[in-house]
Amino acid sequence: METKFLLILLLAFIMISGSFSARFTFQNKCPYTVWPGILNNPNVPTFPSTGFKLQNGASQSFDVQGWAGRFWARTGCTNNGRLTCATADCASGQAACNGAGAVPPASLVEMTLNGGANRNTDFYDISLVDGFNLPLSVTPQGAGSGCKSSSCVANVNSVCPAELSVKGSDGKTIACKSACLALNKPQYCCTGQFGKPETCPPTNYSKIFKDACPQAYSYAYDDRTSTFTCPTGANYLITFCP
Repeated sequence: METKFLLILLLAFIMISGSFSARFTFQNKCPYTVWPGILNNPNVPTFPSTGFKLQNGASQSFDVQGWAGRFWARTGCTNNGRLTCATADCASGQAACNGAGAVPPASLVEMTLNGGANRNTDFYDISLVDGFNLPLSVTPQGAGSGCKSSSCVANVNSVCPAELSVKGSDGKTIACKSACLALNKPQYCCTGQFGKPETCPPTNYSKIFKDACPQAYSYAYDDRTSTFTCPTGANYLITFCP
């Protein structure tokens, strides 16, 4: 009886301390190689990698506890003694980003494990607030297989307005800037007098992103339809070009 009681206490401590382990599997379904990047939020356990190479059709998994941060994928990368990428570069010069974030525009997966008041909920979203460079998705697995996935499967580059477009060497759009990044005006950045939800509604530009990817954040205050939750204990599949 005493052993059973101690076991219950141990399980309760694990739940409270947020020490559940989650496995993240990164899968590349793009018809080209990508270089995933990872950035930790402050004061959370360190993710086992900050960036790596992922060839077409390949996958790679990592285990982490109580983590929070963001994932993205760099594209069009070349290495002539220093890794440089056409989109979402973290400017580290190598596969590892070493604490640097993506240079926008970049499609992001944002994660918080063991969050909420009781630290028993995972929060996740797809964010296009920093623009778009490629489609991606996050899918709960294992204990979280009943939770909803979030995705942006459309190629936003194909509907990107000229004033937001980033062109490749062949003249084709390889990424789409947010209106905030491209135009730097308060009404697009939700700053100054537009710095709260009541004064910063969707714009014609953010609606382009939202129409293409209804589940993704299209601008700073797009919370209602874009934040997803799952009970802590799930594993997650991150897919590039789902």
